[in-house]
Amino acid sequence: MNRINIICLGVKDMAESIRFYRDGLGFVTDEARVSPPVVFFSSAGTKLELYPIDLLAQDINEDDPPPIAQGFAGITLAYNARSVSEVDSVVQQAILAGATVAKSPRKVFWGGYSGYFIDPNGYYWEVAYNPEWKFDETGMLPI
Repeated sequence: MNRINIICLGVKDMAESIRFYRDGLGFVTDEARVSPPVVFFSSAGTKLELYPIDLLAQDINEDDPPPIAQGFAGITLAYNARSVSEVDSVVQQAILAGATVAKSPRKVFWGGYSGYFIDPNGYYWEVAYNPEWKFDETGMLPI
């Protein structure tokens, strides 16, 4: 059975989000429009989807959509890096694209190196490296 993993992010401003992910972080998409109704970004094994947050709430329940959260929603997205320098590079790229640093990259208690940034829609991203991680031939981290 083939599995497609999609992470759907509700966004407040599609054009700003596309500038951040496509133009700022270099995420890959065939979408060329500035503000399409939905956009998918490709990566090895996972798709990242941007979708207007109010429409996403209505899609969950048209009659009684869930409230749209402010700030930390109890989830993080993760970028698994292959080195300490890649962590630093990705966080710096995110800052240049408009992210806010929540935790500067540093050595962490579990033996790795990580930091957090917040994207323009308030989503927290951890960028982490663990010297024990072994990536497969497709660039995926088998966990």
